Amino acid sequence: MDIHDPTRSVTSSLDGPVLAVLSRADRPLIAGDIAKRAVRGSEIGIRRCLARLVDQGIVLATEVGRYRVHELNRMHLAAPIADLLGRLREELTRRLRHTLESWEVPPVYASAFGSPTAGIGEPDGDFELLLVHPVFPGEPEPRRGVETESVVPRETDGDRPSRSATEDPQVMWKTQVDALAGLVRAWTGNTLRVQDLSAFDWDEALAGHTPLTEVIKWDAVDILGVFSLQSTPA
Repeated sequence: MDIHDPTRSVTSSLDGPVLAVLSRADRPLIAGDIAKRAVRGSEIGIRRCLARLVDQGIVLATEVGRYRVHELNRMHLAAPIADLLGRLREELTRRLRHTLESWEVPPVYASAFGSPTAGIGEPDGDFELLLVHPVFPGEPEPRRGVETESVVPRETDGDRPSRSATEDPQVMWKTQVDALAGLVRAWTGNTLRVQDLSAFDWDEALAGHTPLTEVIKWDAVDILGVFSLQSTPA
């Protein structure tokens, strides 16, 4: 899936991005504004697409002075599909967050970065995820601002297979990450590429303002936890 333009998964025409824009719009838009917000398509192509969608009744066109504005016809039978197209990326974020929150060994911080958010996604590209794991036995504790504790597996409930509280947390962590890779493949068709950092290394990276933290600062979407650079190293 092209995570920059997930509507390609269901249609190669401009109908997908145009309907996605209109589903998220808080007011009627002229064709030029739609073209600016759409992830692909020329203004001429989008005007033609709008004319076709108006004929189909899913888009309403209204003359306002010298302009023609467009909005999604939310009474149309296909309007819920347009809303789904407009929320595909948000749905991926929601599924990731829900999955990570359910882990027995949850991450301290998680974010999607690189192509999914920088606008350079490709249908066969990797989905990049930063995962910061809590302190495993034998690992150093963070020295500055990252709040975490040594791993204590959560109590299980009826929704997950029971695990022994003495199971190696590093093994549990790897099992979770491997399972997530399978889910991402099923959800999107993309390969998951994980950058796995310890809480200590993440603490050091935040204090040092490294290239990684610059990427996260400008191109990442927080999935779990909040990204915040530390002002001064200890």
